[in-house]
Amino acid sequence: MRAKLLALGMALLSVAAQAQVPSPSPTYNANERFEQLGPMLPTPNTFRTAAGAPGRDYFQNRADYDIKVELDDANQRIIGSETVTYFNNSPDELRYIWLQLDQNLFKNDAMGALSRTGSINQNGMSIGAIQSLNTGRGATLDKEKPYGYNITKLTDKTGKPLRYTINNTMMRIDLPTPLKPGQNYVFNVDWNYYITEYYGRSGYEFFPKDGNYNYFIAHWFPRLAAYDDVSGWQNKQFLGGSEFTLIFGNYRVAITVPNDHVVAATGECQNYKQVLTPTQQKRMDQASRSKTPVVIVTQAEAEAAEKGKPTGKKTWIYQASNVRDFAFASSRKFIWDAMQTDVYSNGRKIWSMSYYPKEGNPLWGQYSTRAVEHTLRSYGNRTFEYPYPVAISCHSVPGGGMEYPMISFNGGRPEPDGTYSEQVKAGMIGVIIHEVGHNFFPMIVNSDERQWTWMDEGLNTFCQYLAEKEWDYNFPTRRGEPQQIVDYMKADKSLLVPIMTSGENVILLGPNAYAKPATALNILRETVMGRDLFDYAFKEYARRWAFKTPTPADFFRTMEDASGVDLDWFWKGWFYGVEPVDQDLVEVKWFQLNSQNPEVVKAQARAEAERRANTISKQRDAATRNQTVVAQDSTMRDFYNSYDPYAVTDADRKQYNDYLSTLTPEERTLLESKQHFYTLTVKNRGGLVMPVIVRMEFEDGTDSTARFPAEIWRFNDQQLQKVIATDKKVVQWTLDPYYEIADIDTENNSFPRKAEPSRLQLFKQQQRQVRPQNPMQQQQRQSGASPATQGSGRN
Repeated sequence: MRAKLLALGMALLSVAAQAQVPSPSPTYNANERFEQLGPMLPTPNTFRTAAGAPGRDYFQNRADYDIKVELDDANQRIIGSETVTYFNNSPDELRYIWLQLDQNLFKNDAMGALSRTGSINQNGMSIGAIQSLNTGRGATLDKEKPYGYNITKLTDKTGKPLRYTINNTMMRIDLPTPLKPGQNYVFNVDWNYYITEYYGRSGYEFFPKDGNYNYFIAHWFPRLAAYDDVSGWQNKQFLGGSEFTLIFGNYRVAITVPNDHVVAATGECQNYKQVLTPTQQKRMDQASRSKTPVVIVTQAEAEAAEKGKPTGKKTWIYQASNVRDFAFASSRKFIWDAMQTDVYSNGRKIWSMSYYPKEGNPLWGQYSTRAVEHTLRSYGNRTFEYPYPVAISCHSVPGGGMEYPMISFNGGRPEPDGTYSEQVKAGMIGVIIHEVGHNFFPMIVNSDERQWTWMDEGLNTFCQYLAEKEWDYNFPTRRGEPQQIVDYMKADKSLLVPIMTSGENVILLGPNAYAKPATALNILRETVMGRDLFDYAFKEYARRWAFKTPTPADFFRTMEDASGVDLDWFWKGWFYGVEPVDQDLVEVKWFQLNSQNPEVVKAQARAEAERRANTISKQRDAATRNQTVVAQDSTMRDFYNSYDPYAVTDADRKQYNDYLSTLTPEERTLLESKQHFYTLTVKNRGGLVMPVIVRMEFEDGTDSTARFPAEIWRFNDQQLQKVIATDKKVVQWTLDPYYEIADIDTENNSFPRKAEPSRLQLFKQQQRQVRPQNPMQQQQRQSGASPATQGSGRN
């Protein structure tokens, strides 16, 4: 009998061992999935180490700018001149330098426009075709205006003309003599261009009711391209999609605008005393000591400026140190509120500011500046303290947002009556968090946006997701939860490319570069690594690469180096592949140890025999059981008519006691535990290997969750078997019960299978309806309250 017990134990071990045997399937590639990235990553060198940190020879060039610019409000035009000092910190001799001319995106012959596709059918033009005709990134352009840069002068510091060549959105300056390592070069550029309608990154918004413009001016001056150890010159053309690859420098910018305009810009204003009224200066002083936003320029003042006419010009002077770019916004319509607070409780105060027209109230006056401050705190706690003196949120067109150092252009606009839907409110707060958060990625952790969109958008979207939850526990986050990426993960393969794809070549950029990497990081934090290990490693990455330019390999290596977790399988699956997660709980087999106790064994056998004997025929024959021959004639009975095969005999008891005497204490404990053993068979139908998480619901109504790392697939990436022992009987098994791994098919996650009802709806012809009121409008209509009295926008 002892042999039977041990035999069962060996059988269980055998089942477990069988799960490790590689599948003979020709598509089996578990070893490949779990081998190191190896040649897929660049070889470590003295510029970038194998640990993912900057090496001893790491370098980055820089450029300092002294710019004078005028905003021509009458013609929507920029006129500028700049003196640039370029520092060659590389070990290489440079015979030429490259500048970015991003406004050339809007020229008629621009590559960005000519490479757009679209069609015309009986219903009209597609959006792509219209954008191709208009050029640019969806902006509507005035055909009478020659958009793009007009370079009027390019000289060295002595005024001598320089030779240059413009190639679409790039300009090469040929240096008179090679620029040697450690040297700098000074040159001057004068230029002008016509401002486009706001197209998502920069431009103007026109307000027909009052005839005024809000200007959001970005990628507006010739800027140095990056030269580094990875790409040499990063002079890929700007096609309107992938953003900017830039280098750090110091800026002094004098911005001349109509004298009734309010200007917000990167950096700190150097002449508030000359551009603000005494009353506004007093408000500024009050804001510097306030923990809540104080209005600097009121809505009444902005409305008065809307109706007036400028009587001259005014120059705002801004200065910014160690930034990679410079942007500004200007309008006579701007309301401006601010507060200067000790964000990190370390004694250093940071300005949080918002600029917005009256069309943004009451939402902007109530939420924008507070959301700015919250973003700095949330991001700073998981990366590094925000190093700049100010962070600004400007209200641009209703949708979308765009980021620059210390300033961002954000959407989110209430209805004209001042009401708004919850979606608009959450969207506004979310976009402010996202765009202000870009100060950390990529404005400080300065990744190459032109090549790796996900390195700023994905990491930033992940931090946005966490900041939104810290803003409101029930915040309706759009990206970050694994369930929210499922539709993309199971989309047609022709629409999918790996995250490790240049942003210009991605079809579904939002899901690919924003949502999927953000979800991957959330899964790493919650399921694969755990919060403590992840948070430490993520913060170390941010610390290592603040004010430097990391590559994907630097991120991957740092996350592993600082956590001690091998994640190559994860980077391969989530970042280099397009396979989805689909785990299928195919079967669960139930085993119990045979106790050998005759009282139990025979009672179970009796019950099973009675259950099997209870057929439908037996049930119907019971009515005539006394009419059988044996029942009516006792001479037809013998020993077997009274024999009970399930009765426990003295011999049974002796045999059981003899068996118990042979067991060790450990075996006796195992026998008395009455444990249940289950063999789970799980298939990997999606291809992407992930941890296996299984919830067990017990017969007594309680439950428990077992977690197994992704390495459980390392010997067979298609199917595994796992033995689980429990003290109680399991009545329901569920894979991924908390929706952690982005499984694209949850119907095959249960065993026994749970029926999912289809929704049956009565068919009725739907009539086209007018746009419904938002709940705020509905309540106000019912109560008779005036929308103008609602909200908390401040004047």
